[in-house]
Amino acid sequence: MNIFLVLLISVFMAGYYMFFGPSARIHEQETDYAISVADLRSVAECAIAAHNAQIAGGQFEDICIEQYEVKSEFVCLDSRLAVTTCDASGSKRPKYSFIITTTGALHTSDYNEMMEILEQNFSTSGTLGIYQEGVVIAGGTTAKRSVPDAIQKSLNLEDGQLIYMTHYDAPDPERVFSTVGADDVVCPAGTTKTYRFGRWQCVGYNLKTSCGGDTVWDSTLMECVPDESRKPLCSGEQTAVIVDNVWECINPFGERTCPNNMLARLNYETLEWECVEDPNKVKANSKCAQFGPRAIRGRSGATLRLVNTSCTDCEKMIIDETTCDAVCVPDETKITLPSCYPGRASECTGSSRAFYFGFPNTAYVGNVNGISASDVPFDSAHSQNRKFNCLDCGMGTIDTSKSIYPYVAVCHN
Repeated sequence: MNIFLVLLISVFMAGYYMFFGPSARIHEQETDYAISVADLRSVAECAIAAHNAQIAGGQFEDICIEQYEVKSEFVCLDSRLAVTTCDASGSKRPKYSFIITTTGALHTSDYNEMMEILEQNFSTSGTLGIYQEGVVIAGGTTAKRSVPDAIQKSLNLEDGQLIYMTHYDAPDPERVFSTVGADDVVCPAGTTKTYRFGRWQCVGYNLKTSCGGDTVWDSTLMECVPDESRKPLCSGEQTAVIVDNVWECINPFGERTCPNNMLARLNYETLEWECVEDPNKVKANSKCAQFGPRAIRGRSGATLRLVNTSCTDCEKMIIDETTCDAVCVPDETKITLPSCYPGRASECTGSSRAFYFGFPNTAYVGNVNGISASDVPFDSAHSQNRKFNCLDCGMGTIDTSKSIYPYVAVCHN
């Protein structure tokens, strides 16, 4: 009988220990802690989402806003640290502007767990922390950030609230400029009328500013010339050549073998060698069997582009039978070539658009009959690329009295 009682008591004690022993209680405590941490992390995540939405000019709508009493608003202070309006359009522009997000007050027993959450998950969030006695204690830092008294009173802050503050600059009010009609703008001498920033302006006319690429202004020639200081040192047998106002290293000796009566020419648009008719052989019936070509681009020290081998696809060669000089002049029949004008010629029409040729300098213009060098503009609005271009006057119109189709196009002043 005694043995039976002993066994019965042993079974009873084993069952009691199994259901109410320390290991079971520890498991319940760990579960409660995980639930508490998850709830506190949700508070921080909800506050951050609402804060970011306020910064982006939107609004975060979720059940957590009401559940955790999350509020996000703009608060502005003047130079005396008093609350003022956030309107920057008047004379009383705010000195300090904040976006502040707050939550409901946490229980004092949750402070340590919330600080651990902020340190582990939101250590880079800056001023996200717990408000306590006028300061914000952020996670992951030892610094305490003071909250101005005016903000404390305005938001009715209380200890235990999670607070997120972001300082920003109040944007300037949008400025609206009234568009001035082109006929109302009269520019003085030395300036030209230009449509910029939504309105017509008078801009100083200065040829020096039109030099681009590797060119520099020559006050003697009164034009842009290659800048020798930027000339590169080319390797091997290559030589430096100005192509579209930029120094480039090319091989001066073509690898292509051309048939009789033809010679190799470098195409300055594709930088490839091609076979063209030898002008010396084509003009054999002329008295100018060996004419002396004149250089029309470059200066001493630069690799010059000779006329008899460097007329572009948009030009034609003219030989003076008296002096045997050869020059390149624009060929208006080439406007439809993509290499001369990449767009469609039919689109460059109307009262505000017109074609013009990119004359390189005044000496070139002198070789074109019927065009005076003084009437051809060389400003920043007109390219000198030896191609056909389309001038768009925008809201203005083409000055037909100063324009010569398709070589010169000038907008009304």
